[in-house]
Amino acid sequence: MNIAVPPRTAAAPVQTGRAFSAVRHKITSSKLFMIGAVGVFVIALICLLAPWIVAFDPEQGGLQSRLLPPQWFSEGLGGHVLGTDQLGRDVLSRVLVGGQYSLMIALTVVVGGMLIGIALGLIAGYFGGIADAIIMRVVDVMMSLPTLIVALCFVAVLGPSFQNVIIVLALTSWVLTARVVRGSTLAVRSTDYIAAARVMGAGGGRMMIREILPNVLPPILIMASQQIGVILLTEAGMSFLGMGIPAPTPSWGGMIAGGQAYIATAPWIVVAPGMALMLAVLAFNLLGDGVRDVLDPRSTN
Repeated sequence: MNIAVPPRTAAAPVQTGRAFSAVRHKITSSKLFMIGAVGVFVIALICLLAPWIVAFDPEQGGLQSRLLPPQWFSEGLGGHVLGTDQLGRDVLSRVLVGGQYSLMIALTVVVGGMLIGIALGLIAGYFGGIADAIIMRVVDVMMSLPTLIVALCFVAVLGPSFQNVIIVLALTSWVLTARVVRGSTLAVRSTDYIAAARVMGAGGGRMMIREILPNVLPPILIMASQQIGVILLTEAGMSFLGMGIPAPTPSWGGMIAGGQAYIATAPWIVVAPGMALMLAVLAFNLLGDGVRDVLDPRSTN
């Protein structure tokens, strides 16, 4: 007797479509995600278009135009919209170009720190034993030290520069990622499909990259989106203390430090970069909370 077997090819597309529909519903339902995404998009777009927006060289000024107040009413976009600083440099141009450097540093540091943390976390969680003990002891030591103090010590030895700031922050930002990935790997490696893949002869590298890594991506993405705001503040703090991006290259922390002596007479020098830093950190924090709401299965709308 012939028994008709129903086709299975339609099941996967249906399940995939339902999964995408659920994720899309979570995204559109999360106000934090939408507000944060719009804020990040606007800030990133303005900073990327800075070369076409700025009307003045951010590193060139003149004593004859120093400490000019904002001219958005008297001169319009052709003047110094946010005024000039103590050296006659246009504040708006420096805020936009400084935003480019800050966002570039934050994104590069997060990606670099995530790669280091993912690699060490997978090794510690999958192999265990001596590798796990060594990596976790290094993590414990790094977590016991203030990140900003460690970064300042490294930069004091290497010297302040754009590249050194990225390297130092990346080498100090992998710790939490490694701990989270290790915990997720320990939970995943004991599942049945991992045991089945091991029986079928899958090697350690293939197991970690193709089987375990996709299952630990959600917490990694949540942490990455939340860490960008922290890196922005850390870089601004280093620049404020003179250990970040060296002058005359503009940076938000350096602009705040340079204008603190004029906060009573020319507050726009400090207010403009301070507001830019606050809005950028707020937007990325809201986006991080929204990503958590979307990717965390325990979250509810």
